[in-house]
Amino acid sequence: MTEPEIDYAAVFQALPGAVALLTPQLVYADVNEEFLRVLGRTRSQVIGCDMRDDFAHSPNDPGAAVVRNIEASLRRVTETGERDTMEVQRYDMEDPDRPGVSGERYLTMINIPVFGSDGRVTLLMHRVEDVTELIRARVVALSLQEAMLPALRPVGRHSAAARYRPAVDALDVCGDWYDLVELPGDRIAVAVGDVVGHGLPAAQVMGQLRSALSAASRVTEGPARALEVLGLYARSVDGAENTTVANTFIDWNTHTITYSSAGHPPPVLLHEDGTVEFLDQATDPPLGARPEPAPRPQATVPFTEGCVLALYTDGLIERRREDIDTGLARLARSLASHRTADPETLADALLADLLPLGGVTDDTALVIVQL
Repeated sequence: MTEPEIDYAAVFQALPGAVALLTPQLVYADVNEEFLRVLGRTRSQVIGCDMRDDFAHSPNDPGAAVVRNIEASLRRVTETGERDTMEVQRYDMEDPDRPGVSGERYLTMINIPVFGSDGRVTLLMHRVEDVTELIRARVVALSLQEAMLPALRPVGRHSAAARYRPAVDALDVCGDWYDLVELPGDRIAVAVGDVVGHGLPAAQVMGQLRSALSAASRVTEGPARALEVLGLYARSVDGAENTTVANTFIDWNTHTITYSSAGHPPPVLLHEDGTVEFLDQATDPPLGARPEPAPRPQATVPFTEGCVLALYTDGLIERRREDIDTGLARLARSLASHRTADPETLADALLADLLPLGGVTDDTALVIVQL
C-alpha cells in the first residue's frame, strides 16, 4: 500500500487556531487564514514583515508591551530549542467578527521551535488562541465564589485571619472554601473544603456545601458527626462527590481541638516553642467515596494559650511532580519561622513563603486561628 501524498500547505492552513511561522529574526515566513482573520490583515501585508514593526513608532502603546512579551518568548525558544507557553496576554484590538468594534481581548500563545536537518532552529511556530469568553466566564465564577465566602468577623474574643487565592494560570476557578462558626460557650468551628471541578458549577456546589456544613456544625456534637450530615446532604448535590473537607471544633474551656477530615490535608497545630503537630489521626475518605454512609472518626488534642491552628487547601502545599510530604515539610518550616507573628501577618507570610512567584495552578484557601 502506497503512502498518501500529504499537502502540508493545506494542513498548515487547516490547523486549529491562528498560526504563524517566523524566522529566528522574527520575520513572518507564513501564516494561516485564521491568523490573518484575527490580525485583520491581508497576506501581502504580513509575509516578509518584521513582527515588531507594528509598534516601532509607539513603544508606549499597550500593544507594544504584548509584542515585547512575544519577542522575549520567541527569543527563548530560539536559544533553548524548547517550546514556550506564555501567560495570558491582554490586548485591546478590533473584534475580528465585528469590524470597527474594538475591545479588551485575552490571548493565549504557544511558541514552538521547528528544526532543520542540521538540528538548528530554522523556524518558530507561533500559535494564538482567543480566550476572551473563557476569561470573562472565569471572572463571573470568581466573583460568585468570593461572594459566597464568609466575610471574616471576630469569633468571640479570639483573633483569626483567612486568605483565598485563585489559580493564576487556569481559566476556571475551583471550589475551595473556608468557614468559621461561633458555637455556644467559648467554642468555634473552623473548616476548609475543596470541591472537585472548575468554574460556575464548582462555585455553586461550594456555596451549598459550605452553608450545609455551617448549619450542621451548629447542631451536632462534634466535627465527625457534622461531616456525616454533610456527606448525606452531598449525595443530593450533583458535583459534590469526592469533595474533601477538614473540620475542627476549638474549645477554650477545655483547651482542646477536636477534628475530623474527609480526605483533606491535615490541619496543623503550631506550638509556642516552634514545634509543629499535624492533626492526622482522624482521616477518612472524601464525601461520597463510600457506597454507603458510615460513622466518621474524630480525634482530640490539647493546646496551650499561644498556640496557632492552621487549616488550608492543597493549593498551599502541593506541587506537580513533588511528593506531598515535601510540601507539608515546607509548611512546617514556614510556620515555625514565623511563630511569633499575629494571624494576619502569619497568613501573609505563609502565602509569600509557599506560593510560587509565578502563581499557583490550583486555588488556595487558608485560615489561621490564634489559640
